[in-house]
Amino acid sequence: MEKSNHMTFSVIIPVYNELNNLESLFENLTKQLIAYRGKYEIIFVDDGSNDGSYNKLKAFADENKFVKLIRLRRNFGQTAAISAGIDHSSGNIIVFMDADLQNDPSDIPLLLKKLEEGYDVVCGWRKKRKDKLFYRKIPSQIANYIIRKVSHVNIHDIGCSLKVFRREIIKDINMYGEMHRFLPVLAARIGADITEMPVKHHPRIHGKSKYGLNRTFKVLFDLITVQFMRSFSTKPIYLYGGFAIFSLILSIFSGLAVLFMKLYWGTDITGNPFFLLTILCILITVIFLLMGIQSEVLIRIYHQQDKIKQYYIKESQNIADIP
Repeated sequence: MEKSNHMTFSVIIPVYNELNNLESLFENLTKQLIAYRGKYEIIFVDDGSNDGSYNKLKAFADENKFVKLIRLRRNFGQTAAISAGIDHSSGNIIVFMDADLQNDPSDIPLLLKKLEEGYDVVCGWRKKRKDKLFYRKIPSQIANYIIRKVSHVNIHDIGCSLKVFRREIIKDINMYGEMHRFLPVLAARIGADITEMPVKHHPRIHGKSKYGLNRTFKVLFDLITVQFMRSFSTKPIYLYGGFAIFSLILSIFSGLAVLFMKLYWGTDITGNPFFLLTILCILITVIFLLMGIQSEVLIRIYHQQDKIKQYYIKESQNIADIP
């Protein structure tokens, strides 16, 4: 692949207890990167490993100046580790991948070539995924289908860690919680051109997966948050106000029904279920309006505050400064 001289890229790899995978990962990854004429760096972020992974990573950094090493004070999670890697990267292209050897470094040149066609984001698609059918593949397919339909981002495998971003896109995305899996959706929110391409996927040989079935439910809850922030992050009153108006209209019709039944049929108001429905809808209307006002205040605080720090660094290597 022809590579422009101005292209510099950073490969960011979160690591949590992957000692037995690191040697092979580093060897294979280095082989793929060494062919490029441009500047590159590998950023390992040790996310509180306790199996000796940090010592292995430190040996890589001691012997190779293009390896940056960040050690977090504890296990902050993959989103925080990725944020730390982005904050201390220097490339204008950002590559993400896992350290478990299920991603294949040989796919990186293909993703970079696709990016050069003019895209802002290229996502890997584990078309032939090597995971357990009922435990991982089927829940993932269900979650991906829901995400595509709700977010309107046509990506088949939102959970694939192997992704490539242009720096100007990723630097404007504020991540928190476990939002790393929704990076393409967040990128689409700011107008990024996104595509995907099939990548290789290998079965896990060493260590164990950090994810279980409960991840599917977390993804769905996070999707609700992402969609709310995407559609109502600046005017939440529109969402709550819509519910309030619906409830108000329902209370009006219910109240008219109570009045009609009282005047023409002599129905007792206190025992009329429509009267109780009217009172309930009025209370719900007030509650939604108050929630909308409160959300407006919170959103303004959110947009005015500085970026909240998601991680704390214990030590680092081959990094000039630590913010």
